[in-house]
Amino acid sequence: MTDRPEINKQNIETLLETRFVKVYDLQYAPGKHYYDATRRDKEELVAIKSDAEFRTMAPDAVTCILIVESETDGPRLYMQYEYRYPTGQYLLSPPAGLIDRDDRDREDALEITARREIFEETGITVRDTDRLFVVDPLVFSSPGLTDECNALVCAVVSQDDENSFSQKGAVGSERFDGYVLLTREEAAEVLRNGRDANGNFYSIYTWVGLIYFVSGLWEK
Repeated sequence: MTDRPEINKQNIETLLETRFVKVYDLQYAPGKHYYDATRRDKEELVAIKSDAEFRTMAPDAVTCILIVESETDGPRLYMQYEYRYPTGQYLLSPPAGLIDRDDRDREDALEITARREIFEETGITVRDTDRLFVVDPLVFSSPGLTDECNALVCAVVSQDDENSFSQKGAVGSERFDGYVLLTREEAAEVLRNGRDANGNFYSIYTWVGLIYFVSGLWEK
């Protein structure tokens, strides 16, 4: 493997530190600087982890691929319109949320987070008779800018009554403006267009949820 720059904790400078985001200067060589926007404290930065720590690290959050099955309509992909402050728009988005600090060391932390976020954001309870499984334990969002990372968890729930769906569980800065249940054909059309039904762009996590649903990988 090609030699890579080694980033040591003592060569990291804190440029910004707030409750929700921090910015660090990763000095990877004399006079060489790279900047990392992150939720993590300096001791938890991915850049300073050993190879073994890197391969066993926990993600920051969980993104949920939520598939609703009903006897009348078959499988449909649940997507919601969530306000994303950096874009100033309600974007087509999957349910997602941060892993609670108290849950991080639990073996089922990803599943616990998925169940909680799905219920809070959609009103849907993932029952023991439903399928809930990890698709990918950790994917990076934009590693050229941040070390933030999410796990991907799929929930396949049996639900015939949409009256139980609710977005009233929003907490903090969360804002929602409805949801859609996409058939495979509709999800494929969103993929082909690269835009939602309103003509707006969407995030890479939305794309991942769409392609996973359309591909049928969740059925195997």
